[in-house]
Amino acid sequence: MAELKYEIKETIGVLSENAKGWTKELNKVSWNDYPAKYDIREWSPDHSRMGKGVTLTDEEFENLAKLIRGEAVDLEGDDVDEGEIL
Repeated sequence: MAELKYEIKETIGVLSENAKGWTKELNKVSWNDYPAKYDIREWSPDHSRMGKGVTLTDEEFENLAKLIRGEAVDLEGDDVDEGEIL
């Protein structure tokens, strides 16, 4: 299996910490040298291991923030790249 390459480009904040010291974090992460995306996942204390997570483009992150604030999100006219979904 090919090695997964990642680099945390920006640490935004810690959402929670479990009893074993793993933290659920919001960061901007570059995966396999692609442009950094917003990323929510659990990390080991030294960031050498990680759990499953969610990555969001800038636009998806802005839409999430709007939804959290109770604002409507207008998706009309947005081009959806099926490669991003699948």
